[in-house]
Amino acid sequence: MSIRITQAQPSDAPLITDLVGELLQEIMTAIGAPAFGFSQVETEGRARRWLADGTYTVLLAHDGEAAAGFLALSESRALYAEGTFGTIPELYVRPAFRSRKVGTLLMAEAKQVVRSKGWTRLEVTTPPLPQFDRTRTFYERQGFNISGGRKMKLSL
Repeated sequence: MSIRITQAQPSDAPLITDLVGELLQEIMTAIGAPAFGFSQVETEGRARRWLADGTYTVLLAHDGEAAAGFLALSESRALYAEGTFGTIPELYVRPAFRSRKVGTLLMAEAKQVVRSKGWTRLEVTTPPLPQFDRTRTFYERQGFNISGGRKMKLSL
């Protein structure tokens, strides 16, 4: 296996959309609840726009011609974080590529992007536990630590 990491371009929006759909379906299946809405057309349009305007950075992992997974980065701002910082809104590795260091390679590249942007930190919210304990363990191996709280949302 020779995993190659590339930075996505707007033309990669269809692939990214497929990967996001797989990620959301996996989460909803694991928790047994329809936690996300998903429109292929709308998601692809958003991905294409955000990649084009630079507000969304996506790293794609490839094994030859096959897409193995992706990691998305977005900029945030907070006084508690002492400036701008990055968030990982999505990270997904296709099941056939798990336990093959694809996530680790994506994370290593993400850390380089974060440093190059001068962000003060990188934050991530894991999917619901205990169904995703392995995900939390992966992030801890990458140097993340639990900072408290739970992700909450208000849909408008």
